[in-house]
Amino acid sequence: MTDLTGRVALITGASSGLGRHFAQVLADRGATVIAAARREAALEAVAAEIAGANGRCHPVVMDVTDADSVAAGIARGTALAGPIDIVVNNAGVAQTQAAIDLSPADWRGAIEPNLTGAFLVAQAAARAMRDSGGGTIVNVASILGERVSKGLAAYAASKAGLIQLTKALALEWASLGVRINALAPGYVETDLNRAFFATEAGARLVARIPQRRLGQLSDLDGPLLLLCSDASRYMTGAVIAVDGGHLVSGL
Repeated sequence: MTDLTGRVALITGASSGLGRHFAQVLADRGATVIAAARREAALEAVAAEIAGANGRCHPVVMDVTDADSVAAGIARGTALAGPIDIVVNNAGVAQTQAAIDLSPADWRGAIEPNLTGAFLVAQAAARAMRDSGGGTIVNVASILGERVSKGLAAYAASKAGLIQLTKALALEWASLGVRINALAPGYVETDLNRAFFATEAGARLVARIPQRRLGQLSDLDGPLLLLCSDASRYMTGAVIAVDGGHLVSGL
């Protein structure tokens, strides 16, 4: 089992979904978690749940699209837990809309949290890590950053940008002792999409996945722990797809 005892991990978008799960996984492996998101009450619930399982979690309100909020959140998290060793850049939004109907506000609504926000968090964290001896950053991308689907132009563009940003930052920051990699999930079952995948349209999508099943949150645990731990100490700029073979399926 990966032991992260003594490590401090910041997870953005930690109030629900993947981020909440990632916070629980890292806390379970011994990390002190800084759970960051905009919804304070939801963060308090995450912290209480982790504490109830004998873990350590500090909730910190943060808006990743606001550089001042990011800086303040990282400063508060560091004051509460110590220097940050691990960042899981998970905050983001999903958006489904025909590209021809996208307004400038719609476009910004995907790009700002998914790409700009991830950069702001990574940059602020890397500055702190440079001064504290290094660390590792995991950007949560998507297979839609490498392939496309209808109605997801802004989201796909934001995730493609995040993958390329990961590689660019890995090149620049390796000399600082900061590693940065991307985790690219495929379709993972959550409370938000479970009803859709129970429909005929959802079943058709699942049928196109080579493993013929949806991913489960637990399928992401191993790759996440690899990238967060010293087991990946010679990895930077990598993109790990966890998608049941979806990316390699035939066209």
